[in-house]
Amino acid sequence: MKVLVIGGGGREHAIVWKLSQSDLVDKIYCLPGNAGISEIAECVELSPGDFSSIIDFVKYEWIDLTIVGPEEPLARGIVDAFQKEARRIVGPCERAARLEASKVFAKDFMKRHNIPTAPYRVFTSYLHAEDYIKFKGAPIVVKADGLAAGKGVFVAKTVDEAIEAVRLIMKEQVFGKAGERVIVEDCLDGEEASFMAFTDGKTIIPMVSSQDHKRVFDNDEGPNTGGMGAYSPAPVVTEQVKRKIMSRILMPLMKGLRQEGIEYRGIIYAGLMIKDGEPYVLEFNCRFGDPETQPVLMRMRSDLMKVCLAITDQKLDETRLLWKKEASVCVVLASKGYPGKYEKGKVIHGLEMLKGRKDIMVFHAGTSFSDGKIVTSGGRVLGVTALGKDIKEAVKRAYSAIELIKFDGMHYRKDIAAKAILRENR
Repeated sequence: MKVLVIGGGGREHAIVWKLSQSDLVDKIYCLPGNAGISEIAECVELSPGDFSSIIDFVKYEWIDLTIVGPEEPLARGIVDAFQKEARRIVGPCERAARLEASKVFAKDFMKRHNIPTAPYRVFTSYLHAEDYIKFKGAPIVVKADGLAAGKGVFVAKTVDEAIEAVRLIMKEQVFGKAGERVIVEDCLDGEEASFMAFTDGKTIIPMVSSQDHKRVFDNDEGPNTGGMGAYSPAPVVTEQVKRKIMSRILMPLMKGLRQEGIEYRGIIYAGLMIKDGEPYVLEFNCRFGDPETQPVLMRMRSDLMKVCLAITDQKLDETRLLWKKEASVCVVLASKGYPGKYEKGKVIHGLEMLKGRKDIMVFHAGTSFSDGKIVTSGGRVLGVTALGKDIKEAVKRAYSAIELIKFDGMHYRKDIAAKAILRENR
């Protein structure tokens, strides 16, 4: 079978890598792809937003299945466009993708269906938001309503920080139309976790848990990013917590979607805060997380292609997922200046020394070729991902591998999974 993966980041590299292990897959295409993906798939120079050209390409190449990585095409209705042409695609339709595309929609949906989340208010006026923040005090969370590449959430420690966040979103319009509305919500304390699941609209099957590191610097300092590293499993997601996530969040979510006449097929991602063993939803995403996908798929034993076909055929109830017992850790290597302005075109050295390792995989996020050399082309450049018998061993292997990689301005956090190791040692 032929499969197309849409996207060009670390998440998509992990998806392509996992698909390449399937006996069902004969050929993989990826658009636009990156330097690492090009080693195992044919990269296609098409824009992920050019739906008509993508569909023409799928028809011309007789592609059997398309998998969408990033949120933007989903939010703009690529699944609806494919379905009109009777083409198989994994991902939610435009209406369902509003769970990620509009934080206001998601919060209102959770309120309607009694899904646990932080109390909130929605504002279209800067002055009203400012008054409310002064009334509520800090810490408090400010969110842009629309898509902002993982950077539209501000956890403000002071009232001034919160007001500045609203100013950036609504007055400076740093996220464009995504900031026409803002959510101001109570700040939940506890420990964050990421929980992803496959669903065909009828059946929902959870993946192993994971945890992301959003802030750019150690000790969770600095601005939010798309993610500076992740690990799996997340020790905070015990079996008891997992049962609560399924019964109080994901099952009510799917029931609520059906009640509102919204069919959801694909991957659902719940960004959670766990406090005293109780899960609360911070956000929903409508696709694989990045970088959580890298450690999660490193642990997956099952055939991803078979799972994706079961989603499109609504036969997920016939599927059983198998996972490796080992832990996995991903450390993101970023360009200097990320998540702000950064330079591109820096030559990456040392990648060849890590090829062929079964316990290490370097997933490319922002890379391309220049004069035959692999160079940086994005803010997040690589995701060095390692397996180990436990999180501590996986961390050690990941950071040992990083010592072999060099590029000008390379930045990475030194404390990925540190909290998990402390929890393991208790």
